[in-house]
Amino acid sequence: MNTEIVELNEQNIDIEQLMRAARIIVNLGTVVLPTETVYGLGANALSSIAVNKIFLAKGRPADNPLIVHVCSVKMMEDLLDEPIDLRSKKLIDAFWPGPLTLVFKRSDKVPLEVCAHLDTVAIRMPDHPIALKLIELANVPIAAPSANISGKPSPTMAQHVIQDMDGRVDMIISADRSRIGVESTVLDISSPVAIILRPGGVTLEQLQEVLGKDGVMLDSMVNGVVDKPRSPGMKYTHYAPNATLQIVRGKRENIISYIKGEIQTSSTPNLIGVLCSDESKSEYQGAHVISIGSVHRLDQGAANLFAVLREFDQIGVDMIFAEAFAEDEMGLALMNRLKKAAGFNIVDV
Repeated sequence: MNTEIVELNEQNIDIEQLMRAARIIVNLGTVVLPTETVYGLGANALSSIAVNKIFLAKGRPADNPLIVHVCSVKMMEDLLDEPIDLRSKKLIDAFWPGPLTLVFKRSDKVPLEVCAHLDTVAIRMPDHPIALKLIELANVPIAAPSANISGKPSPTMAQHVIQDMDGRVDMIISADRSRIGVESTVLDISSPVAIILRPGGVTLEQLQEVLGKDGVMLDSMVNGVVDKPRSPGMKYTHYAPNATLQIVRGKRENIISYIKGEIQTSSTPNLIGVLCSDESKSEYQGAHVISIGSVHRLDQGAANLFAVLREFDQIGVDMIFAEAFAEDEMGLALMNRLKKAAGFNIVDV
């Protein structure tokens, strides 16, 4: 397949170019589009034929549901089996457009392939001018998982997408780096207490401000693997670099001591990577050391995580030791992605 690569400026969108992308969507093709979270691999969410092309391009298991992206509440309502309730309206008013995906009962308009044959559909409105305009021009909802080979780190830069998807999709829209850098929060609102199925760009604390502390909780399997996922990112090892990745968890001084010991006793320290914070970067010598940012700005750390994992792939290390980070605010999403990237390979020190 010949993939067309189109560069667009989100501050000054070339509508003619974007119309060509919209026609590809309407004609059941695939388009990689930028969003505020990560780049997405998009296709017409109302067509089984189009949606199956997503699974083929990614090598994604068919029992892993997709998120449907809309540009208006009206477009969302057409996909639902029931009217949205007051709680949903509060969440939409507070966080849309933005990195919050809501799980609703689906209507028959939504192909079973989108939902992994579940009776629910996951929907969000992206906070990105190119993505919103593309959906508007195509006039159909767009199903779009992250635009990477399944299991690999999600793409936050156009060059990541081109590495993974060139030759696999009809068009790649190249734009700026993703602002948030981790996928959306997925929230199941089918029960009296809303349940976070996947932490992401909207934090637990932010949701509690809208729903109350007792109005939202983490799913018990957020940090595990389930057999029948209700949300993307629940069943399989995701976001994994080529190297073995081990998370080192404990007091800061113990983490540093452990990783330094592993470097010093290794016969090939030049093949070791260390994923750490700004505050500890200078502690490590002899290995490839990359900081994701300050421990005081884990939102920035989350935004940098996937790019750092891909950088280790480019360097060619075969072992990565990652410092563990606090699991609150955006640290919850950061550690969720890091644990899945490591296949839950964690050592406590």
